[in-house]
Amino acid sequence: MVRSTLVHPDSVRAMVARAADAGFNTLLVQVRGRGDAYYSGGIEPRADGIQGPPAFDPLALAVREAHARGIEVHAWMNVHLVSSAFVISRDPSHLVNARPGLLAVPRELASELYDVDPASFRYLERLIAHAAADPGIEGLYSSPSAPEVKERVYAVATDLVERYEIDGIHLDYIRYPSGAFDYSRGALDRFNTWIDGRITDDQGPEFTVASAQDPLALVEAFPEPWDEFRRSQITELVERIYVGVKRRRPEVLVSAAVFPDAQESFFHRYQDWEGWLRKGIVDVVAPMAYNPDDGRFAQAISRAAGIAGPERVWAGVGAYLTTYEGILTKIDISQRIGVRGFLLFSYDWSVANGAAAGGRPFLERVGRGVETLTR
Repeated sequence: MVRSTLVHPDSVRAMVARAADAGFNTLLVQVRGRGDAYYSGGIEPRADGIQGPPAFDPLALAVREAHARGIEVHAWMNVHLVSSAFVISRDPSHLVNARPGLLAVPRELASELYDVDPASFRYLERLIAHAAADPGIEGLYSSPSAPEVKERVYAVATDLVERYEIDGIHLDYIRYPSGAFDYSRGALDRFNTWIDGRITDDQGPEFTVASAQDPLALVEAFPEPWDEFRRSQITELVERIYVGVKRRRPEVLVSAAVFPDAQESFFHRYQDWEGWLRKGIVDVVAPMAYNPDDGRFAQAISRAAGIAGPERVWAGVGAYLTTYEGILTKIDISQRIGVRGFLLFSYDWSVANGAAAGGRPFLERVGRGVETLTR
């Protein structure tokens, strides 16, 4: 359930009713969309688009309505994607406005922005312009290595678990946007400190001088440790959230949306979900196998099930990329592989674009179709 469904009490109630009528047993509701809160009393600014009375709490209402129907609610958090490049929060306390120095910087702007004051207009303007010109990165990201960012995300996750009777925490965008990030001054300085103890004595003086002259010297000289450093920042946060959640409520499930190709995820997004599963710091992964081709979908889900074990996989079905028949085929594939379940992305698309047949809503058709598959 994308955040646009959480803006008004009526849409929240309709969402739960439609999901129940279609036979779904779990809702993933996007309560942290772009560094904001679709719930009340959190540490982040209340989302701009929320309507209804001041006391309206989208997450509380969703939990109440869903639990009354025996449906689980998992709080879906977008971790490092914190803003669109085209619509910036008006709230001065939003991370983008209050702490632009905590935003991830692309390699292309690294040298230019290294000595620029993050509080200056130019700093944020350049990051926004870069993100707007590159649709592949979807917006502005926070710096995964920044301690303040890690603390903020951890605080949001544990606050949700403490104050709401949610059944799970779902981590999305728990990765770098690409290998071209994060070259912010803070990240480069942290890497320089991290690598310092790993440089041999005979290398030390040479690289100390080089790094003083060029802030990119060490990341260019040590590309593999640079990748290792970035990967460790993501894993560290996943582990901290997992431990923090389980200490408070052991029954709450911790899941993560991941790139279906474990190698691509590991080398290009610094998202070592295979390692997370081996280490036991995530309960379930949801490979985003959003591909209209049934063969490629089956291959991606089978590979993930082989790595993680089928009981630790939710198969991600991209409803917006296929037909009603294609959705059912992919659900059937998921069931034959034996994974824990499937995720339909997304409710919002299904309601807005799914074609009705014989007056029956799209989601209800899907639900009835799944019933037929299981007979």
